[in-house]
Amino acid sequence: MPKQVDHRERRETIARALLRVVEQRGIAHASVREVAQEAGISHGAVQHYFATREEMLVFAMDFASEQTSLRVAESVREIGSPPHPRDMLRVMLTEMLPLHPDARATSRMSAAYVLEALHNANIHTRTRDGLAHGRDLIEQIVRQAIADGHISPDRDPATETNLLLALTGLTPLIELNVIEPQEALTAVDQHLDQLFTNRTRPHPATDA
Repeated sequence: MPKQVDHRERRETIARALLRVVEQRGIAHASVREVAQEAGISHGAVQHYFATREEMLVFAMDFASEQTSLRVAESVREIGSPPHPRDMLRVMLTEMLPLHPDARATSRMSAAYVLEALHNANIHTRTRDGLAHGRDLIEQIVRQAIADGHISPDRDPATETNLLLALTGLTPLIELNVIEPQEALTAVDQHLDQLFTNRTRPHPATDA
């Protein structure tokens, strides 16, 4: 009896291969042929699941985002219940920085995806919507933290959200060895300390 193919698993295999190609060689090498070679499957097999390079890129980015969300959720569960908003924001921000292999692969894929979005209307819309959704999640945490008295009520939640996200701009400094990862973590922690005026319990040790 022929082995049943798990189509979702096969698509994820291709997505992981694409992420490796982008991380190790750059978006210019993210062709169907090179991804197929990296995945160890035929060119035709990749085309069976993704009719175009764009479809493959979109799925890979969605998959990477899902994996990031799962890692964030797991880290938040480990914080305790209920998690302190400062700790939640720290987890979210540090996961956006290239501080471990999975986050680094996603970070490089995200950077490449943004470049694709500048010249592709469909990817532009999807990327903009995804970034807006992520930003909204952070602003909701900030607003609730203000309402709960963890952050001073004179802080503007929209501005504070933008400043928090600006910390992800440390990514190229880390990637190009301008600063060490620990320096980025120190910057994140110091900013959060300045934002949270009534932190009720200590933040995690400054390691990734």
